Amino acid sequence: MTTLLRPAPLTTPRVSGDLPGPRSTVLLAHQERWESSARTYPRHLPIALAEGEGSFVRDVDGNVFIDFLAGAGVLSLGHNHPELVRAVRHQLDSLTHGLDFPTPAKDAFTQAQLSMLAPELRKRTRLHFCGPTGANAVEAAIKLCKIATGRGDIISFQGAFHGSTHATMALSGLVSQKAPVRDGMPGVHFFPYTASGPAPDGCSVNGADLLEQALRDGNGGIPLPAAVIMEMVQGEGGNFVARTDFVRKVREVTRSLGIPLIVDEVQTGCGRTGTWFAFEQYGIEPDVIVASKALSGIGLPVALILYDAALDTWAPGAHIGTFRGNQLAFAAGVETIRIIRRDDILGNVRRRGARIADRLSGLTRNPWVRQVRGRGLMWGIELADPRDGRPATEVAAAVQHHALRHGLIVERGGRDDAVVRILPPLNVSAEVVDMACSILVDAVSARAHRSSVH
Repeated sequence: MTTLLRPAPLTTPRVSGDLPGPRSTVLLAHQERWESSARTYPRHLPIALAEGEGSFVRDVDGNVFIDFLAGAGVLSLGHNHPELVRAVRHQLDSLTHGLDFPTPAKDAFTQAQLSMLAPELRKRTRLHFCGPTGANAVEAAIKLCKIATGRGDIISFQGAFHGSTHATMALSGLVSQKAPVRDGMPGVHFFPYTASGPAPDGCSVNGADLLEQALRDGNGGIPLPAAVIMEMVQGEGGNFVARTDFVRKVREVTRSLGIPLIVDEVQTGCGRTGTWFAFEQYGIEPDVIVASKALSGIGLPVALILYDAALDTWAPGAHIGTFRGNQLAFAAGVETIRIIRRDDILGNVRRRGARIADRLSGLTRNPWVRQVRGRGLMWGIELADPRDGRPATEVAAAVQHHALRHGLIVERGGRDDAVVRILPPLNVSAEVVDMACSILVDAVSARAHRSSVH
């Protein structure tokens, strides 16, 4: 295959010819021949990537796209941020892997993470480094709470997504994911998730009230659980933003009953919603925080849980992972926090989020758009058939394809994959936001109009 010479810097989307292009077609065919059938993204976004820079990627055929998937949220400072690359290269010369031994890079990373917490929370926080994925961190959080409380049941919420491992799948709401796997983790109970705007499950009752009623009722059918786990924004579930009174009531109930509250910040954490952790916007303090995706800022894997020292009752080796000592991720993570502070990245998230809200607000006049919702730089457009209210999965897929053909990478999620989702880099510029929103608005308008005509 011919190696592409590096063209001009990536500053604007540009797509020519059919997608996938000829070089991408070859690599996609190789992938189909040799890789697992479980692969996902290339099925809906049929391109083969060659390079990335900031908010842009170039495929092997020379097409340039605005990347508003950003590694499913891991690339908080975009592709190949030069200062992060420099930090990683520097660390390469000394140590790359350290298990759970203390190292200068790990200590600096630990102190950087703690520095992002409120002072009172920081005082009582311990960290545990897990295997390198968010799902493994969720597993660790569940195990920690079961050991600390001596109890076994877990409460989750409808629409949740906490991972694809055996236990995290049991905690997630997506029934089709569970169907092929028999005998999942027992003792998981689901309650309605109360979001701002239209309820995701059609339930108008505050789910926290139902939770309290069930747990305080001796005939409620649910033993006192080891933990309650929740997301402040259900990303994969369709970008539903939790209502403030719901979150605060869940915290009140769990605290009064001595139930650890786990907040899954795998996708919302590290600045995605405009504060370092999304729970800060709700005025609560959880017992366990799960973090992963954007901790390194550059896509190098690392995961951890931050938890109340009172829960620290497990024995040495109770939860391990060979790759929990990724020194490259630690070095990049320290630099990421330095840049976030220096460049007011959290302020940028809030400003760009407000701009996206403004640019996409007109879509709500489209009969195929049920709701536009989000927080910070985590947004979703829910599409539904105006004739019967059913999820418009095919329209969402057409919107995604139209956007790609015009130089914008977006993802889908939610019930029946009918929510078009965007996760821009946190340092995205105003100009790139406007370019992307123009493409997205045109895509929704064009595809919804075509569906109405047919």
